[in-house]
Amino acid sequence: MYDSIVELKKQLLLGEDSTFETKEVICKGNAVAAPHRNSMADELAAMANTNGGTVVLGIQDKTHEISGLPLDKLDSIETWLRTIVNDMIDPPLKCGIQKLFIQTGSESEKPILKMSIPKSIFVHKSPGGYFQRIGSSKREMPSEILARLFQQRSQNRIIRFDEQTVNEAGLDALNKDLWERFKTPLSPLDDLEFLIKLKLASYDDDGIPHPTVSGLLMACEHPEAFIPNAYIQAVCYKGEGQNTEQLDAQDITGPLDLQIKNACKFVRGNMKTFAIKDPGRIETPQYSMNAVFEALVNAAAHRDYSIYGSKIRLHIFSDRLELYSPGTIPNTMTIESLPLRQSSRNELLGSLLARCRMNVDAEGSKRIYIMDKRGEGVPIILMESEKLSGIRPEYLLIDDAELRLTIFAARMAEL
Repeated sequence: MYDSIVELKKQLLLGEDSTFETKEVICKGNAVAAPHRNSMADELAAMANTNGGTVVLGIQDKTHEISGLPLDKLDSIETWLRTIVNDMIDPPLKCGIQKLFIQTGSESEKPILKMSIPKSIFVHKSPGGYFQRIGSSKREMPSEILARLFQQRSQNRIIRFDEQTVNEAGLDALNKDLWERFKTPLSPLDDLEFLIKLKLASYDDDGIPHPTVSGLLMACEHPEAFIPNAYIQAVCYKGEGQNTEQLDAQDITGPLDLQIKNACKFVRGNMKTFAIKDPGRIETPQYSMNAVFEALVNAAAHRDYSIYGSKIRLHIFSDRLELYSPGTIPNTMTIESLPLRQSSRNELLGSLLARCRMNVDAEGSKRIYIMDKRGEGVPIILMESEKLSGIRPEYLLIDDAELRLTIFAARMAEL
């Protein structure tokens, strides 16, 4: 927005509105004395919670005249801004900061800072609470509006979270080689038309196309750059607890199908395989790779991506494997009903995974595609793991915010 100085100067003549804010900056020494950090954080969060917008620093608040910023203070002012968006807004706010020179009548050019704030996929809290932008000012959100906003940006909204646009990302964030694999002979020939039809991209409120959450998760080389913690953190420990030595650790990134494949590789590479003669040599692994594969597919497909700062965690201990998936159980399902019922938090994401060819050598799996929608995953996890170890896997819901699956390892003495 306001990509040219001409557009920016025209908006300055019009003044502030719901998507445009100006601020005069006063420095004392190397510190910013005004505006106050808390007030600035509230303004930025309000824009992100509403429709996004632009904030220009170096403009007098009342007259909208260009006062400019001290040239030797630009770096310290930028650092001040980045501290605010990272440390004073929860979750941290992503925005673009641009240094510009702007002509002021017959005088020489003056430096300013322009902040571009996208409409966020999260609900942000600032020091003063939860704010929204109404006209040219911020207003604290009443409880009913705040509840509605949380609902709109969660799994229960009319447009599901995995279909929401990520406005800070452009269409160039989508890798053509990754999204073309979803094409069929009946797909539109026009690239944008295809991306919109498959909901890998969608239009924002201003009619500008952006990738969707699912588009980034399936067709971006580094989705975690736009959706924080959209990766699998894998750690293998020597003993039975996290206080023991780490034997291997990896942050597994990339499109979700690649994450699933590489997480399976991590498990395969770190588990033990026992061999007995009966009468020939028989090798038995600690874990059923088919069960591990199904567990990872479920975690990637059904986790709640709207929870900021939470990632899938894969922990391998000497006696068990633990898989943590952010989010509570979808809809009205319970721990007891998991093997019996089927429900999806991310319908679009599930349909895309169901179009991805099987890429994992999971012994015993008859899958052609990574995901099916028949609800067979949990029964496979339970039956195959219990058959191998003699202990039934356990699901546990932690604080209504995280689902943990524990798969127990087969022991050599039991083989």
